[in-house]
Amino acid sequence: MESTSVLHELKITPVTRSRVKEVDFTRLGFGKIFSDHMLVADFADGQWQQPEIVPFQPISISPSNATLHYGQAIFEGLKAYRTQQGDVVIFRPYDNFKRFNLSADRLDMPAVPEEIFIDGMKKLVDLDRAWVPQQPDSSLYIRPFMIAMDEYIGVRSSLRYRFMIITSPAGAYYNKPVKLYVQDKYVRAFPGGTGYAKTAGNYAASLKPTREVQEMGYDQILWTDGIHHRYLQECGTMNVFVIIGDTAITPDLTEGTILAGVTRSSVITLLHDEGIQVEERPISIDEVVRAHQEGQLKEIFGTGTAASISYVNELTYRDHHIIFDIAQWKIAPAILQKLNDIKVGKLPDRYGWNVKV
Repeated sequence: MESTSVLHELKITPVTRSRVKEVDFTRLGFGKIFSDHMLVADFADGQWQQPEIVPFQPISISPSNATLHYGQAIFEGLKAYRTQQGDVVIFRPYDNFKRFNLSADRLDMPAVPEEIFIDGMKKLVDLDRAWVPQQPDSSLYIRPFMIAMDEYIGVRSSLRYRFMIITSPAGAYYNKPVKLYVQDKYVRAFPGGTGYAKTAGNYAASLKPTREVQEMGYDQILWTDGIHHRYLQECGTMNVFVIIGDTAITPDLTEGTILAGVTRSSVITLLHDEGIQVEERPISIDEVVRAHQEGQLKEIFGTGTAASISYVNELTYRDHHIIFDIAQWKIAPAILQKLNDIKVGKLPDRYGWNVKV
């Protein structure tokens, strides 16, 4: 079977009874409730097999599964929204598709064809469109992922893989502003590493440092580079933006240590449209502290699919403790409002970001 035709005979096995009526959509949380169906596609014998949409269920793997031992696992995160016109749209899925295959390449995994990733996703979301929330600040979170499937514990790239998509109705990821602790002990990513890839190991390595700062009373880490421990990388699960004076600054992607966030890209576009200067460049924590001391540090916020835009109301770096008066902010609230309005059809989508299901 050629990979260019695998979706023509997509097999769909619907649930006999939907669970959607059991869900309280006013109390969703994040990542706790899963929709009725999931997409599954296997890679074997050098090619993609026929994908299926089946009821959401556990999967069976061998104790010798290669992912369990060597971590060949990647994923993506994106969202579907119900617009005020009643349509269901997926926000910028082609960007996630491209980034997914960049991650696959870095981990020596096969590229997933567009018709499986994009067309399969659209069919899955269409089948479970009743799970797309109508409540404000809610969405259907979409999680594509791929794992190795070889039953072999020798150190090599797997020959077999499984690609899946599951979906989850979700509320806000961060429902309040966050307190950040600037990390200069642990390291998230080095040049030449996997920082730009959305691979499970990156997140596993962040868990202990994150728990430690949470025990100190903070919500997340503002990561710095692994060489100088000075230059900003990401904050928790998000890209970071700093407003100094009238300029928005965000770390550049040239070293491959930072995830090329889809929301990051969207925010940069909207900032430009608002006439705000954007600089993608290295920015040190010393520059941030100095800007605060000079009265020029206006806002800090994170951007990501799960969080969208998350305001930072406190920042601690060694002996420096910065508190923001978010009520005085102008830029992040305006960009967040515009971004959300585009997603749900309150503003025209001039950028072609919404893909209708």
